[in-house]
Amino acid sequence: MAPPPMWWVDLLLLLKLVLLLPAPALAESNDEVCLSNIRRALKDPSNSLWNWTHVNFAAPCNGFTSYLQGVTCNNGRVYKLSLAGLALAGGISPFVANCTNLQTLDLSSNQLDGPIPLELSALLNLAVLNLSSNQLTGPIPPQLVLCAYLNVIDLHSNLLSGSIPDQLGLLVRLSTFDVSYNQLDGLIPVLLANRSGLAAGLPRFNASSFVGNRDLYGYPLPPMGGRGLSVLAIVGIGLGSGLLSLVLSFTAVCIWLRVTEQPATMPGDEGKISNLMPDY
Repeated sequence: MAPPPMWWVDLLLLLKLVLLLPAPALAESNDEVCLSNIRRALKDPSNSLWNWTHVNFAAPCNGFTSYLQGVTCNNGRVYKLSLAGLALAGGISPFVANCTNLQTLDLSSNQLDGPIPLELSALLNLAVLNLSSNQLTGPIPPQLVLCAYLNVIDLHSNLLSGSIPDQLGLLVRLSTFDVSYNQLDGLIPVLLANRSGLAAGLPRFNASSFVGNRDLYGYPLPPMGGRGLSVLAIVGIGLGSGLLSLVLSFTAVCIWLRVTEQPATMPGDEGKISNLMPDY
């Protein structure tokens, strides 16, 4: 029986890692708690969130309508929060997890700092996560794999560090992934760079998703810096050694033939000589 392919072994290991992740705490389904704490964590120098007041937090949605800046409702619940490009500072409140029906979270193009909250993993309906063009720090939480409906993860142009979690390669709905221009390091997960072994039709993210991270390496990025030179050196040494061995073998055979040269060559000797010649 043939051994399983390597991608299948990697997949089993990743599934085991997912099972070892701590389960997200079940947040209370409360849009008022969610929005009021998000506002408390933010600094708003341009007063873009002027109507984010306690009065409006009590009833942020009226059916499919919300009067709060950047809030979209669906059937009386907050399902989209888009506060892009408002010059907001501060951090992302972990109480965002209380908006349990949230499907889109877009806080891009602001000046937010601090970590990506682990509590985002409790947003089981989240499909779009755009935190790009901020000043976020710390690692990318591997717990995001628990948001199984994620279609978009855009974290480019931040100060994120550490490695890209292998677990994110298991997000089979993921069609947009961008972590470019951060401070990430380590090897790019195989299941993000080349996902054809996992299931047919999954996108392969190209180099533009990963560029701008000095210590990040692996396909689809080209070899860079010292890593590229080491690979070339290893290849050169290997080819040089092989060529040298071939030349020495051929020379040794030629010398042996000259030393044992006889006036007439018998048919049986031809067979012996041909067996001693290197196989090209």
